[in-house]
Amino acid sequence: MSETDVLIIGAGPVGLTLANLLGSYGVSVILAEARSDLIDYPRGVGLDDESYRTIQAMGLVDTVRPHTNPNHIVKIVNGKGRVLTVNNPTPEPFGFARKHGFIQPEVDRAFFDGLARYEHVEVAFEHMLIGLEQDDAGVTATLEVGPRDMDGTTGPLPDTTPTTRQVRASFVVGCEGGRSFTRKWLGANFVGESPSTRWLVVDVENDPVGTPGVYLGADPKRPYVSIGLPHAVRRWEFMLHDDEPSDACDDDAFVHGLLAPHVPDPTSLEGLRRRVFTHHGRVADTFRSGRVVIAGDAAHLMPVWMGQGFNSGLRDATNLAWKLATLVRGQADLDLLDTYDTERRDHAKAMVDLSITMGTFIKQQDPKVALLRDSVSTALGAVPQIKSYFSEMRFKPMPRYTRGVLVDPSTLTPGNAAAKITRDLIPVHTAENTDSPVGVQFIQPRVMTKASEQPALLDDAIGPWWALLGWGNDPRRHLDDELREIAAAMGMRFGCIVPETQRPWAEATYPASDDFVVIGDHTGELKRWYDDRPISFVFIRPDRFVAAAVLAQEADPAFRQLLIAMKSTL
Repeated sequence: MSETDVLIIGAGPVGLTLANLLGSYGVSVILAEARSDLIDYPRGVGLDDESYRTIQAMGLVDTVRPHTNPNHIVKIVNGKGRVLTVNNPTPEPFGFARKHGFIQPEVDRAFFDGLARYEHVEVAFEHMLIGLEQDDAGVTATLEVGPRDMDGTTGPLPDTTPTTRQVRASFVVGCEGGRSFTRKWLGANFVGESPSTRWLVVDVENDPVGTPGVYLGADPKRPYVSIGLPHAVRRWEFMLHDDEPSDACDDDAFVHGLLAPHVPDPTSLEGLRRRVFTHHGRVADTFRSGRVVIAGDAAHLMPVWMGQGFNSGLRDATNLAWKLATLVRGQADLDLLDTYDTERRDHAKAMVDLSITMGTFIKQQDPKVALLRDSVSTALGAVPQIKSYFSEMRFKPMPRYTRGVLVDPSTLTPGNAAAKITRDLIPVHTAENTDSPVGVQFIQPRVMTKASEQPALLDDAIGPWWALLGWGNDPRRHLDDELREIAAAMGMRFGCIVPETQRPWAEATYPASDDFVVIGDHTGELKRWYDDRPISFVFIRPDRFVAAAVLAQEADPAFRQLLIAMKSTL
């Protein structure tokens, strides 16, 4: 019987991401995939800044970047081609452009290749999960080993004799997609809807349109999508009518007819590939049972309209990886996994709901209703505040955790965080922004350190694990010896943020140590962040969410409450 810390089922983007993160944390992994290789056909096309930050944590930005187009502008147009609204967010709070087009098979391959860095990570193709048995100490998984077709569900292939392999793992994570065996084993209900509308996806090489960006065609006659992608790929998606069979995608004349309004000569397109798929909007009613959890499409399926299926899956992996690593190290109780469900499930549901709403807006086929939609959209677009609301994507729900590994900044109670800071202190009364930063991602500007010759992204400066950052102050001085020892056991780093002009002074004044770095705020972005808020110290989790945020004097009690929130055994 094979043994490992974590058994991951499914080598899609979520399983590959989780394996890379766990590998970087020193956790042993077996990644089991039913297919003989990675999926080679395109699926997702949109990569956001949160996912890019996770790719940074994986150490794979340089290998992924050649397969992406940054600053992907999305235009929603009506049946006459008139622009109804534009999504073009320009701020980069997390260090990367907000929207990217990408070629998923190439990015998946980069993730897969990244696993070669870790001797303690095994990738096992042609391994399909067929059984799970859980006890207090771990999980025993039974895997059927043998070739099967590329959908990963049919098999074994004729004239083959499969064998079985048992794996003993401390934890099992099901990332095997919408048909997940793991989710069914959990007994989770897959709540939501699967609309009857089908979509034909057409990908061609040597982009015959050649314009960047995305067009969502809200045409009541036939809604469509046209996307310029990296490597000169053009993708179209067309909604099929009820009387059009799915196998129409095999009819060249039918496909050419759909493409005729988009290109002068659809018969001469190169590298044409096509698939039919149905949108789903579903979320499992639980993501966990004991030591077994689900992530990605196994936990939630969402329509394509917000381009968030891939990105939501990476959010799951980023949230889950550090918690599994903490548990494998014996530094927290098993109940820490409860916070994965409470933190991720609500946001996944919010993204599903938004995607369904966007789809309803675009695929409206009643001409009268579509005309009303177009008129209202045009009128609202004339109002600058409303236009910028859509252009800057402020309608997209950013993850904000209110329950989980958090400490409320006003009451210092563990396990939850209110949206506002309400303390009766002058720094709170005089602050321009009393929105609590707890439960949201911390910003990532470029900074200077003694080790960097050029400005570096903040996450690279502070390292991949826990961090306590203080403005103009050495955070180590605000923790007692007991907490310093616990911080060392956790692998926490300390950062003193100062204006770049003050960095030489701080480096000369504060004692040097491997767990401490002086951060020069050469852009002023960090100063603006601290200027706006009644906060001077922030505890940052490995997934870059703020776990606690307090004034310097309260670092000690906040840390103690944080240890309770994370079910610490230290």
